[in-house]
Amino acid sequence: MNTQIPASASFRNARRAFTLLEILVVLAIIGMLVGLAVTNVGKIFEGAKVKDAGLFVQTGIKTALGAYSLDMGTYPSTAEGIQALLTPPAGNPNVASWHGPYLDIPGGVLPKDPWGNFYQYAYPGTHTSSNSSATPNTGITTQTYISGTHADVWSFGPDGIDGTADDIGNW
Repeated sequence: MNTQIPASASFRNARRAFTLLEILVVLAIIGMLVGLAVTNVGKIFEGAKVKDAGLFVQTGIKTALGAYSLDMGTYPSTAEGIQALLTPPAGNPNVASWHGPYLDIPGGVLPKDPWGNFYQYAYPGTHTSSNSSATPNTGITTQTYISGTHADVWSFGPDGIDGTADDIGNW
Protein backbone atom coordinates (compact mmCIF):
# COMPACT_ATOMS: atom_id res chain seq x y z
CA MET A 1 0.00 0.00 0.00
CA ASN A 2 1.37 3.35 -1.00
CA THR A 3 0.91 5.97 1.80
CA GLN A 4 2.80 8.80 0.20
CA ILE A 5 0.93 11.89 -0.93
CA PRO A 6 1.59 12.90 -4.49
CA ALA A 7 4.01 15.85 -4.73
CA SER A 8 1.49 18.12 -6.43
CA ALA A 9 -1.07 17.63 -3.60
CA SER A 10 1.39 18.37 -0.76
CA PHE A 11 2.62 21.55 -2.51
CA ARG A 12 -0.99 22.72 -2.87
CA ASN A 13 -1.67 22.12 0.86
CA ALA A 14 1.52 23.97 1.87
CA ARG A 15 0.51 27.08 -0.13
CA ARG A 16 -2.86 27.26 1.62
CA ALA A 17 -1.27 27.95 5.03
CA PHE A 18 -0.04 31.38 6.15
CA THR A 19 3.65 31.93 6.68
CA LEU A 20 4.96 33.30 9.96
CA LEU A 21 5.92 36.52 8.22
CA GLU A 22 2.38 37.07 6.94
CA ILE A 23 0.93 36.52 10.41
CA LEU A 24 3.41 39.00 11.95
CA VAL A 25 2.54 41.66 9.36
CA VAL A 26 -1.17 41.30 10.10
CA LEU A 27 -0.53 41.52 13.85
CA ALA A 28 1.58 44.66 13.36
CA ILE A 29 -1.20 46.32 11.33
CA ILE A 30 -3.80 45.41 13.96
CA GLY A 31 -1.49 46.79 16.69
CA MET A 32 -1.12 50.11 14.86
CA LEU A 33 -4.89 50.43 14.39
CA VAL A 34 -5.52 49.71 18.08
CA GLY A 35 -2.86 52.27 19.05
CA LEU A 36 -4.48 54.96 16.92
CA ALA A 37 -7.91 54.19 18.31
CA VAL A 38 -6.74 54.34 21.94
CA THR A 39 -5.01 57.72 21.51
CA ASN A 40 -8.08 59.21 19.84
CA VAL A 41 -10.39 57.91 22.57
CA GLY A 42 -8.14 59.60 25.14
CA LYS A 43 -8.50 62.92 23.30
CA ILE A 44 -12.27 62.52 23.22
CA PHE A 45 -12.42 61.92 26.98
CA GLU A 46 -10.13 64.89 27.71
CA GLY A 47 -12.37 67.15 25.61
CA ALA A 48 -15.41 65.90 27.52
CA LYS A 49 -13.70 66.72 30.83
CA VAL A 50 -13.04 70.29 29.70
CA LYS A 51 -16.67 70.70 28.61
CA ASP A 52 -17.91 69.18 31.88
CA ALA A 53 -15.85 71.59 33.99
CA GLY A 54 -16.92 74.53 31.83
CA LEU A 55 -20.60 73.69 32.15
CA PHE A 56 -20.37 73.28 35.91
CA VAL A 57 -18.60 76.64 36.29
CA GLN A 58 -20.74 78.53 33.77
CA THR A 59 -24.17 77.21 34.70
CA GLY A 60 -24.19 75.12 37.87
CA ILE A 61 -22.22 77.31 40.25
CA LYS A 62 -23.17 80.56 38.49
CA THR A 63 -26.87 79.86 38.96
CA ALA A 64 -26.38 78.84 42.59
CA LEU A 65 -24.34 81.99 43.29
CA GLY A 66 -27.10 84.12 41.76
CA ALA A 67 -29.74 82.55 44.01
CA TYR A 68 -27.46 82.95 47.05
CA SER A 69 -26.83 86.63 46.30
CA LEU A 70 -30.57 87.28 45.92
CA ASP A 71 -31.24 85.79 49.36
CA MET A 72 -28.18 87.12 51.19
CA GLY A 73 -27.70 90.45 49.39
CA THR A 74 -24.15 89.61 48.31
CA TYR A 75 -21.99 86.75 47.12
CA PRO A 76 -20.19 84.56 49.68
CA SER A 77 -16.85 85.98 50.78
CA THR A 78 -13.66 84.31 49.59
CA ALA A 79 -13.25 82.86 53.10
CA GLU A 80 -16.79 81.40 53.08
CA GLY A 81 -16.20 80.04 49.58
CA ILE A 82 -18.44 77.72 47.62
CA GLN A 83 -19.21 75.82 50.84
CA ALA A 84 -21.65 78.67 51.66
CA LEU A 85 -23.85 77.35 48.84
CA LEU A 86 -24.23 74.04 50.72
CA THR A 87 -24.27 75.05 54.40
CA PRO A 88 -25.19 78.34 56.10
CA PRO A 89 -22.07 80.48 56.56
CA ALA A 90 -21.22 80.77 60.25
CA GLY A 91 -20.73 84.30 61.49
CA ASN A 92 -22.54 85.92 58.56
CA PRO A 93 -24.96 88.58 59.88
CA ASN A 94 -27.50 87.68 57.16
CA VAL A 95 -27.52 83.95 57.97
CA ALA A 96 -31.29 84.13 58.67
CA SER A 97 -31.80 84.97 54.99
CA TRP A 98 -29.99 81.82 53.84
CA HIS A 99 -32.49 79.47 52.10
CA GLY A 100 -30.10 76.85 50.75
CA PRO A 101 -28.61 74.55 49.91
CA TYR A 102 -28.23 76.23 46.56
CA LEU A 103 -26.38 73.35 44.93
CA ASP A 104 -28.06 69.96 44.69
CA ILE A 105 -25.10 67.74 45.52
CA PRO A 106 -25.58 64.30 47.07
CA GLY A 107 -23.97 64.07 50.51
CA GLY A 108 -23.37 67.83 50.69
CA VAL A 109 -19.70 67.43 49.77
CA LEU A 110 -18.11 70.00 47.49
CA PRO A 111 -17.45 68.54 44.05
CA LYS A 112 -14.01 68.33 42.51
CA ASP A 113 -13.22 69.13 38.91
CA PRO A 114 -12.73 66.24 36.45
CA TRP A 115 -8.99 66.18 37.25
CA GLY A 116 -9.52 65.73 41.02
CA ASN A 117 -8.87 69.33 42.16
CA PHE A 118 -11.30 71.53 44.07
CA TYR A 119 -12.96 74.36 42.19
CA GLN A 120 -11.52 77.75 43.17
CA TYR A 121 -13.55 80.76 44.31
CA ALA A 122 -12.86 84.45 44.91
CA TYR A 123 -15.13 87.39 45.71
CA PRO A 124 -14.82 90.07 44.59
CA GLY A 125 -13.57 88.66 41.34
CA THR A 126 -10.44 89.90 39.63
CA HIS A 127 -11.55 89.05 36.11
CA THR A 128 -13.77 91.16 33.92
CA SER A 129 -17.43 90.32 33.70
CA SER A 130 -19.58 91.45 30.84
CA ASN A 131 -23.19 92.47 30.87
CA SER A 132 -25.10 92.89 27.64
CA SER A 133 -28.23 94.90 27.18
CA ALA A 134 -30.38 95.61 24.16
CA THR A 135 -31.77 99.03 23.42
CA PRO A 136 -35.55 98.78 22.85
CA ASN A 137 -36.83 99.17 19.26
CA THR A 138 -33.30 99.49 17.78
CA GLY A 139 -31.93 95.98 18.06
CA ILE A 140 -28.58 97.40 19.21
CA THR A 141 -26.83 95.33 21.88
CA THR A 142 -24.41 97.08 24.21
CA GLN A 143 -21.67 95.26 26.14
CA THR A 144 -20.66 96.76 29.49
CA TYR A 145 -17.46 95.47 31.05
CA ILE A 146 -17.10 95.76 34.82
CA SER A 147 -14.15 94.44 36.81
CA GLY A 148 -14.51 93.17 40.39
CA THR A 149 -18.32 93.14 40.51
CA HIS A 150 -18.84 89.42 40.49
CA ALA A 151 -17.42 86.23 41.94
CA ASP A 152 -14.76 84.27 40.08
CA VAL A 153 -15.13 80.50 39.97
CA TRP A 154 -12.56 78.41 38.15
CA SER A 155 -10.81 75.11 37.70
CA PHE A 156 -7.05 74.80 37.25
CA GLY A 157 -7.80 72.70 34.17
CA PRO A 158 -5.94 69.62 32.92
CA ASP A 159 -2.48 70.77 34.06
CA GLY A 160 -3.61 71.47 37.66
CA ILE A 161 -1.70 74.77 37.73
CA ASP A 162 -3.36 78.11 38.45
CA GLY A 163 -2.92 80.99 36.03
CA THR A 164 -2.21 79.00 32.88
CA ALA A 165 -4.01 79.12 29.54
CA ASP A 166 -5.99 75.94 30.23
CA ASP A 167 -7.78 77.31 33.34
CA ILE A 168 -11.56 77.08 33.02
CA GLY A 169 -13.46 79.97 34.59
CA ASN A 170 -16.71 81.87 34.57
CA TRP A 171 -15.14 84.92 32.93
